[in-house]
Amino acid sequence: MNKDNSIFLAGHRGLVGSAIMKNLNQKGYNNVIVRTHAELDLTNQQAVEAFFSEFKPQYVILAAAKVGGIMANNTYRAQFIYENLQIQNNVIHQSHIHKVKKLLFLGSSCVYPKNAPQPMSEEHLLTSELEYTNEPYAIAKIAGMKMCEAYNLQYGDNFISVMPTNLYGYNDNYHLDNSHVLPALIRKMHLSKCIGNNDMDAVRADIKKYGAGVVNDHSPDAEILSYLENHGIQVSMVDGNPSVKLRLWGSGKPLREFLWSDDMADACVFLMENRDFKDIIGGTIDSGNSQIRNCHINIGTGKEITIRDLAFLIKDIVGFKGEIVFDDTKPDGTPRKLLNNSKLESLGWVSKIDLPQGISKVYSQY
Repeated sequence: MNKDNSIFLAGHRGLVGSAIMKNLNQKGYNNVIVRTHAELDLTNQQAVEAFFSEFKPQYVILAAAKVGGIMANNTYRAQFIYENLQIQNNVIHQSHIHKVKKLLFLGSSCVYPKNAPQPMSEEHLLTSELEYTNEPYAIAKIAGMKMCEAYNLQYGDNFISVMPTNLYGYNDNYHLDNSHVLPALIRKMHLSKCIGNNDMDAVRADIKKYGAGVVNDHSPDAEILSYLENHGIQVSMVDGNPSVKLRLWGSGKPLREFLWSDDMADACVFLMENRDFKDIIGGTIDSGNSQIRNCHINIGTGKEITIRDLAFLIKDIVGFKGEIVFDDTKPDGTPRKLLNNSKLESLGWVSKIDLPQGISKVYSQY
């Protein structure tokens, strides 16, 4: 890509898109086209077609998606598969129709089978059943990856799919009902710390900034505490002082890999600048390869941590002094999700930010 090429970044406000936007700006790209959902509904086929016809982007980065944690994925199953399929179909197809030079599609590590061999390599895709709680979302993402692959093989397009591990960073979603595990833990630890310090003003400031469902920053203390109790923050009085116990879903035993969003963004821009589909498959489509599949690229750190250890790491960084209890009657999700990053490393990129450093940065911003 040249610095003045037109680049359509879909989903620029989210965790992924905002990190990519920052990376592009830092590297001097001055013609990045962005649209909010209100300005362009990517699920609307006619609207997307009209957008591409008018602006004719030369490069596309598809970071827009409907995302959420385990509870949101399991609750809104129809919305997760429908909306993501619509977004992908519209953007990928219009990129083909308008001869985009390169497209980068962002998937998710949940596309791998629930019991895939660890660490998970690209060839493990579609080898056994998916984790039930996020199956609709995973199927949508698999469809997007296969769509990119098929358009490359049939039409000679240059569409790359990347598979980031679990991401965290600035501009994350801290909603108590549908955030991912790491931002959810940061917020719950912070609220628990504030309550333990008998600082309801700080709790109200947090609710005013990040929202809290049926309550607001003007709600009575009892109503706020009752709402938070439904999200695992349990408060009792001991000698006239609040004592807080934080109850978390699952056993705490599952292992997860976490990648700082700025690292992910750097990997994406690196691939857009330096690698094409032919580099990923090791040659041209007509070079005698009888079958070409699973051409996506994992993006991760190669390091993992249990949810229990993650919780106690965040507890120390946040400064929460109360008790943590794991509720093993709740689902754990996939037992382990570690990516094999050897393909990306062979292409010339490795991650830089470790987990304690990244969490400290995020909590400082929070």
